[in-house]
Amino acid sequence: MSVDKILGIETEYGIVHRGVPDPDPISASALLINAYLDRVSAASRGPNAPRPGWDFIDESPDHDARGFVAVDGRSPAIEMHMVNAVLTNGARYYVDHAHPEMSSPECADPLSAVLYDQASDHIMVASMEAAKEILPEGQELVVYKNNSDGKGNSYGCHENYLVDRAVPFEQIVSHATAHFVSRQIFTGAGKVGCEIPGSSRHQVPFQITQRADFFEEPVGLETTLKRPIINTRDEPHADPLRYRRLHVIVGDANLCQVATFLKIGTTALLLAMVEEGMLDQGVRFADPVRALQQVSFDLTLRQPLLLEDGTSVTALSLQWSYYEKAAKYLERFGNKKVGGATAELVMERWHEVLTALEQSDRSSLIGVVDWVTKQHLLTAYQERQGLAAGDIRLAAVDLQYHDLRPARSLFARLGAETLVDQRQVATAMLHPPKETRAYFRGRCLEKWPDQVVAANWDSLVFETAQTNLQRIPMMEPTRGTEKHVGSLLDQCATVIELLDHLKAGDPV
Repeated sequence: MSVDKILGIETEYGIVHRGVPDPDPISASALLINAYLDRVSAASRGPNAPRPGWDFIDESPDHDARGFVAVDGRSPAIEMHMVNAVLTNGARYYVDHAHPEMSSPECADPLSAVLYDQASDHIMVASMEAAKEILPEGQELVVYKNNSDGKGNSYGCHENYLVDRAVPFEQIVSHATAHFVSRQIFTGAGKVGCEIPGSSRHQVPFQITQRADFFEEPVGLETTLKRPIINTRDEPHADPLRYRRLHVIVGDANLCQVATFLKIGTTALLLAMVEEGMLDQGVRFADPVRALQQVSFDLTLRQPLLLEDGTSVTALSLQWSYYEKAAKYLERFGNKKVGGATAELVMERWHEVLTALEQSDRSSLIGVVDWVTKQHLLTAYQERQGLAAGDIRLAAVDLQYHDLRPARSLFARLGAETLVDQRQVATAMLHPPKETRAYFRGRCLEKWPDQVVAANWDSLVFETAQTNLQRIPMMEPTRGTEKHVGSLLDQCATVIELLDHLKAGDPV
């Protein structure tokens, strides 16, 4: 039986520290985040106010959904000394390896996921502005929303979906693999060149995705080495007897809002169909990794993908098949578990985009699908400048597409289609979604920032003058909403009052 599809996006952003002889991306990331946190804190609480930290006690990134624990799994505790903050909108903003990363708050539907993804981008812009105020003249931090540095290094845009624990993981693997391989035709952000070892820019002048080059395994636990199409991390951040969290690492970071919307919305529908047993045996590729890369390299969308049984399919035909099955799911089960009325908009846009991708003229997808948009810009520039395929200047245009500085971003000049407006984004930068437990987390951080000493997705830790540290569990992602705790938070003037109410039987 399908469970509410609670969703989230984690984006690792590219960063460059300009104006220094030996830039360090880790230090640059910390500087970027601290500059933003200091600005926000000074505006609301005064300078040097304490910040709630991230609570690692329930983190278990080395637990594998296939039933074992990786012996050499790296604990997140090794990075505890780095910047790791929780924001009043319920998000986590931190240094991950050599990148600033934003993990969005839990969202109840794909449109909310788009909104908080946009809020993350705008926080990055505000962070760059805050850093510029404190850096010496001639220095600048520049943030890019992409997935590759063009030198063989990749960083991720990960998705998270709440899934019923009762569904055998093998069923998720079987059906999700085919979806992740084929959905690239509308989720790809586009890339000049190829970064598979031994390849050259001339061999693949342009491809659909940024990430396909970097995947080596069909299934596995890793996220940075030997990357798998299906990640097996079993870290639910919720009741482990009821839920699992599908951690998806195979997608691109999108600038087009419709692409993000479809990436999240179609995957939520697919997982609900798996939970309800609506999908048959599944599509099994003879070589899933090869299929992933074949789709990325094929701009015609006609590449036959070999299956285990010797037959073949195309990515476009697979997506039409999933679309038709999703329509039957909604007819039979309704939209309650997949974002309510927003699911109908997912279906509408899914149909429109697949129809447009079938055409030889895809200009209607400019500002809707990133790879089509980028290809249009590159082709126009190449023709104006008379450049050959593989010219290094095309790679520079590629990078500038992802530049988040408003005055420099090629994407920002397009006037791409939007699903959320600037007023909504400005609100989402500061305030949490109302329909998930992120509401309780964000409201508590906003109301009692000095007494929330640590936070995680599934708990908050409070400290008061009258009590020792008290952990409040938040194991149910659909509770802690405005409807559930809004009036309680409004009536409590102090943390002590809140804790007393919770002890009296008002569980989060």
